[in-house]
Amino acid sequence: MSEPNRKPGRAGRGVFWAAIVGVIVYLVARNIGVLSNVAVVLLGFGAVVLVHEFGHFIVAKLVGIKVEAFSIFMPPMLLGVRRTEQGIKFRFLPGLFGKKEEKTDDGSPSSPAGQEDKASDTEYRVGLIPFGGFVKLLGQEDVGPVKAISDPRSFANKPVGARMAVIAAGVTFNVISAAIIFMMVFLVGIKLPPAVVGDVMPDSPAAKAGLEAGDEIIEINGKSKDLDFSNILLAAALSDVNQVIAVKVRRDDGVERFFLLTAEMLPGGTIREFGVFEPASLTVAHVSDANELFRRTGLLPGDRIKSVNGRDVRTHWELAEAVRDTLLPEVTVGVERIGEGTTKTVESRIRLEAAHAVREVKTEADLSNVYSMVPRLRITDVAVDIITGQSRKPSLMRRLAKKLGVGSEPADSKDSEPKPKLQVDDVVVAVGGIENPTYKELRDITQAHENKILSVTVLRTEPNGVEKMVTVTVEPRRSPGSDRAMIGIGLALDCAHTVVAKTIDVKGGPAKLEIPRGARITAVDGNTVSSFYDCISELRRSAGRHVTISYETDRQETGSVAADVASDERFINVKSSLTESLPFKPLQKLYRAQGPVEALEMGHRRTVMFIGQAYVTLRRLIGGLISPKQLMGPVGIMTLSYRIVAEQPFIYYAYFLGLINATIAVFNFLPMPPFDGGLIVLMLIEKVKGSALSEKAQGLIAYTGWALVGTLLLYVTFNDIVRSFFS
Repeated sequence: MSEPNRKPGRAGRGVFWAAIVGVIVYLVARNIGVLSNVAVVLLGFGAVVLVHEFGHFIVAKLVGIKVEAFSIFMPPMLLGVRRTEQGIKFRFLPGLFGKKEEKTDDGSPSSPAGQEDKASDTEYRVGLIPFGGFVKLLGQEDVGPVKAISDPRSFANKPVGARMAVIAAGVTFNVISAAIIFMMVFLVGIKLPPAVVGDVMPDSPAAKAGLEAGDEIIEINGKSKDLDFSNILLAAALSDVNQVIAVKVRRDDGVERFFLLTAEMLPGGTIREFGVFEPASLTVAHVSDANELFRRTGLLPGDRIKSVNGRDVRTHWELAEAVRDTLLPEVTVGVERIGEGTTKTVESRIRLEAAHAVREVKTEADLSNVYSMVPRLRITDVAVDIITGQSRKPSLMRRLAKKLGVGSEPADSKDSEPKPKLQVDDVVVAVGGIENPTYKELRDITQAHENKILSVTVLRTEPNGVEKMVTVTVEPRRSPGSDRAMIGIGLALDCAHTVVAKTIDVKGGPAKLEIPRGARITAVDGNTVSSFYDCISELRRSAGRHVTISYETDRQETGSVAADVASDERFINVKSSLTESLPFKPLQKLYRAQGPVEALEMGHRRTVMFIGQAYVTLRRLIGGLISPKQLMGPVGIMTLSYRIVAEQPFIYYAYFLGLINATIAVFNFLPMPPFDGGLIVLMLIEKVKGSALSEKAQGLIAYTGWALVGTLLLYVTFNDIVRSFFS
């Protein structure tokens, strides 16, 4: 009576799986490039899981534990193979075509009635989901307590030492796999950013210690083998509070020096840092829109910068130094451009801007200035979502209501002119009643008006060249994780005019010039000037002499002050930077072993480094020195893996898989269920106690562990999604 009822069920399942296969084939055909990358990611990460499970499998076999199943990939089962006394038995899609297996008392599959052959211990399976794999040991469950089974080959009936060996084998195989992967990577060779200081953040631990751009770090805390830039970052991030890190540096002249660094949590950062930047090359990187890059900068991907204003540059830090000292509205760069079989030299002119400060602003003395004169501020960037009056993206409900033709528009959007908005290149002339504020004054008044309306008056140049005053209202707000309120604008000095926002006292600098706030410089030593760039040029030409600086106020009052110009430029505390951020390729160095022995050594050192990094990360995490937000879960790992596969040669994905193997080995050995380390702890308790904990106690511990792990997984997954798709 039951047979007729099964056939429609099988037919329905057949249609379902046929539809699934059809959809998969269609998606693969339409997105072959993307899906091939996804497949590589899944296979690679799945291989890490499979290696772990294979470790359990092989040691379980060696100690005589019955292995019921070993699967490559995850269920549902595509193919099952088992050796029997009569030969090899195959099962293909048993959930679709086969009968449901009956279980014996010990949980193992039973042979069909009337069949004499006896199945071997293990069925080898291939799953439909191409990811990872699993091993099924008799009596051992991933969730809940170990089952008590009479079979002497069950997991629970083996000695504690044998069971510990089986559990530890997964982690051990991950470590061995990491070492082998790194060995192969270094045998082939991989390009990584070298341990070179690309630039130094002002007021950072590196700057205070005396590190300079271009310094090559050849030793960190006594370690000098195979150093790359990641070693610098890790030494800082994983250091204790107030821990002194000794680094040995080689400079361009070959001189070697020792420096002592203490990592700090820098403004806007989330981990402890020294304040050094990764080195970059002089070659322009590939971008998604090369035409837009050319429109803005005159440069193309693959261009290599060779000179700045006729001055040859060999490194990126020489380029940065040349740009910083230019102090002109724009800079001319000489570029080597490789075309179709040709190489030519071209020139491009790129706009510059002057920074409002060369270090963190704590007092007015930290402001950029020219012989105590501080220029006004110019807006270089605007964050739309922070400024009151800007057109923000409407809420989901409002957008839905608009589509349905219901609801009403905001009151200020009907029959009224749009509110004025801050724009790039606006010059700040007044904020909250303070005329021509300096950066520090603007920051202070912004902080005082947190969540309050603040009036900002700017000087705006219209497309026809006419300048006019515009008043805008903003509302300073504190972003999540920020230590102060902001209005969402980037700022630089207004060097296109000669208006002095204020003169300040500079520690160790020249005497403060008595020039009224808002006055306009008209001449330096009798030579007419129309911009602060002109002022700087005249002061440079007057090095070592006594000069007169003439000015004029808005009331047409004139005056002059005298200044003794130094023979060098130490009192011109203004630095230039590129207005457009150029995408340079990272500076890279080939790390390759000379032979298998050296590759083995390099692979061993890299494995030990990443294992140590993972353990120290956990310790810092527990101690509160590292935020849990820095952890990366499966979504983050997959996203990063996809980017590596899609954008980099395969050797970098292999390197990443080595790192994942080493890291998983550490995390899977944590002393809490359901991790392998937690199971070993339970076995140690059993060894000391003389008997295993009760099934009830084991179950309580196991379910509690799963709850904690599940909560952590949800947390890191949420952060992964935010970081990967919304940051």
